[in-house]
This record gives sequence, C-alpha cells and structure tokens, in this order.
Amino acid sequence: MQHSIDPELNYCPRCHDEYRPDIQRCAACGVALQNGALVLAQMEAQKHKTTRSLKIEADEPLLAVRKGTVAQIKELQTRLMQRGLPSLAIKEGAGGCGCRGTELVLQVRESDLPEVMAVLEEEYRQSTGLDDHDTRFAGAVYDTQAAEAVCPACGHRFSTTATVCPGCGLCFV
Repeated sequence: MQHSIDPELNYCPRCHDEYRPDIQRCAACGVALQNGALVLAQMEAQKHKTTRSLKIEADEPLLAVRKGTVAQIKELQTRLMQRGLPSLAIKEGAGGCGCRGTELVLQVRESDLPEVMAVLEEEYRQSTGLDDHDTRFAGAVYDTQAAEAVCPACGHRFSTTATVCPGCGLCFV
C-alpha cells in the first residue's frame, strides 16, 4: 500500500506507523520515531541507490561536510555507503598529526547533499541521545519582563514570578 509521508510528522522505522510530532516512541514497537523529512530523504536515497554511481569522478563538484579524526570519518563513510552515498576522506593541508591524530575532511557530491544531511542529522540525534527527547521547546527563551514563560525543557507555561518550572523543575536563577 502506497501512502504519503508528511515531513512534519514522525514515523516508526519498523512498523511504519504515523505519529504526531510530539510523540517520540512507537506505541507498538517501543523504538524511537524518525522525522518525516528524514524518512523522505531516506526514501529518495533508496530510489537513487540503484542508479547512483558509487564512484566519484574527478570533475564532480564536491562539498566538505565534516572534519574529524580518521576513526570518526571512516565510521561516517560507512554509514553513507550503506545508504548508497559515496564520499571522499582527504587530509586537509600539510603538517603534523597534532594531539588528536590525523584529521580528515569528508567530502560528498554536491548533488547528494540533501541525503547526506539527513544521514548527518540522524547520526547527531543518535550520538547525542536526542532521539529520546522532545526538542520542540528548545528555542524558548525565559524573559523576566514577560508575564508568562514557556519552559525550554518541557514546554510547561508558568508565571515569570516563579524561578523554577513547576512542570520539570528547571531552575531559572
């Protein structure tokens, strides 16, 4: 059955059930949900997987997307290749290894950038544990001059005369 994916909703990667944006885990599977925009990017990557060349030609425009240690870049290259996205790891400039060891710059085709960014977002959310957290209110600012505030941690509305969010206990001192 073919159905449309809404980039604003969340989807279960196992059973493909659709959820509101504020729900973070699948009720049936218990796994972290994926944002619809990420699902669309993955579907697009899968569609191009069979037609996309895994060899990057010398004349193709490339963009640098990440700098890191050899281990970090190689792990990211593996993730990208699993999605059919080729990449190059190059040593930036000349010079020694420094205290972190040799650093590489990961380059990808300009045309692959939307799918690569979706993979980078997924990797970031997993590595930071944000898959398990609702980040919709992260941009909220506590303004002492306003009559009411929205907690950036939990979204609870409360009077700015309080210095602690009654919803989650976050302190605003």
